[in-house]
Amino acid sequence: MPMIEHGGKSFEVDEEGYLVNLADWDENVAAYLAQEEKVEMSQSHWEVVNFLREYYGEYQIAPAIRVLTKAVAKKLGPDKGNNKYLYELFPYGPAKQACKIAGLPKPTGCI
Repeated sequence: MPMIEHGGKSFEVDEEGYLVNLADWDENVAAYLAQEEKVEMSQSHWEVVNFLREYYGEYQIAPAIRVLTKAVAKKLGPDKGNNKYLYELFPYGPAKQACKIAGLPKPTGCI
């Protein structure tokens, strides 16, 4: 398995760069992963990342984009629960990119 190095520690990742061990995640690792994804984290980004971690904690699944959009709309409001807003934050795919930064597995159904 590939590894990433950050903060003097090594973290195992899969072939696409998703953390293998969810317990390895913290905000410093997330910032590193975001940098690798060329995403400059703002409060709005953290809001989605933290939402995803809560969602995963409750349902034990990383949501695909359609489910993510609906769940964000329900929790954070319709102005944030839409494709346009989420793609502005995570241009390479909100579900895939945000889940990677959140330390979650690749969402089911994502190519």
